[in-house]
Amino acid sequence: MNILGARAQKFVPIALACGLIVAACGGSTESEETSAIEPSVLADCPDPIVVQTDWFPEPEHGALYNLTGGKGSINPDTGRFSGPMVADPAVTLEIRAGGPSVGDQTTTALMATDDDILLGYVDTDIAVQNYEKFPTTAVVAPLDLLPTIIMFDPETYTIADWDDVMATEATISHFATDLWVEYLVGARIVDQKQLDGSYDGSSARFVAEEGKLIQQGFATQEPYNYENVFTQWGKPVGTLMVHDAGYENYAGPLAILDSKLEQEGIRSCLEAFVPIFQRSIIEYQQDPSVTNSAILTAVEDLDSFWELSEDGVLNSVKTMGELKIVGNGNNITVGDFDEDRVDELIGLLRENVESIDVPETLTAEDIVTNEFIDESIGF
Repeated sequence: MNILGARAQKFVPIALACGLIVAACGGSTESEETSAIEPSVLADCPDPIVVQTDWFPEPEHGALYNLTGGKGSINPDTGRFSGPMVADPAVTLEIRAGGPSVGDQTTTALMATDDDILLGYVDTDIAVQNYEKFPTTAVVAPLDLLPTIIMFDPETYTIADWDDVMATEATISHFATDLWVEYLVGARIVDQKQLDGSYDGSSARFVAEEGKLIQQGFATQEPYNYENVFTQWGKPVGTLMVHDAGYENYAGPLAILDSKLEQEGIRSCLEAFVPIFQRSIIEYQQDPSVTNSAILTAVEDLDSFWELSEDGVLNSVKTMGELKIVGNGNNITVGDFDEDRVDELIGLLRENVESIDVPETLTAEDIVTNEFIDESIGF
């Protein structure tokens, strides 16, 4: 969740109908005849296709919003954005804001109680946590690396790497439900007494305490915003990536309840939807302008504490590319899962996070799948 001063790089325009054009977006040499997806295939999907996100509209969700080609609008009372799918305008995509928009309920809980939701942003560690009660399977990963960071005032704390964090004895302000902080304690990277789970995503406390604490954030947003948008702070912050502490979690993969996956027509729906989404990951990364405008308008219409700026969202996309938060990972395919990496994360949770009772037999294939991934689609 959710949740850099350089100008954003120039982006190569890609047709908004990229969801139907593999050669333009996936780098594939396959013929148009074999790679094109007929819009009618989406007829097996529910209409609307409802996706529950984990936070307010933001660039990290850009590949999802890009599926509407920048069209659509948000209902500020419900936090639901609706627009026609570019790949098949007869089908509506409904994107539901998460976090404070839904009273900070978890995506998994919302999926379990609302049958209208087809897919939800379920972090891999959360899938492990909820496996025995609400098993889910992630079908595509828009982000390859976890963008979560801790941030600090470099004028207050001297922190070069994770080995320095415990010695500061600084309070670490974080979302109460995040599991990576428990991992840091279990792995003896931070001390339990440093944790403060009262973070709500706003900048108010960090600014009010003049940076005399460590706070979680996203590498794609907070460093830029604190220097350029939050004028009461208005200077650089130091950061460490949680991924670099050994916690290689997939953030916000699109997942489905196992019970729904077995419903009639759902697998054929995902066979069509997932490759379209893979292409949208690439398209958004290469030309985010129209979709960013839709995201900014949605945030403005929501009128909450959540703030984004035009330069900031462009910079988020640039940062996702520079830090390889979005990318092919260790192969030529975008959006797929490294099952060895997932198995390693399951082991870390089993060994270091006491609040989770990880089933001894749980493996990556229980919570992620590459079944619907088109391996030819990548940067």
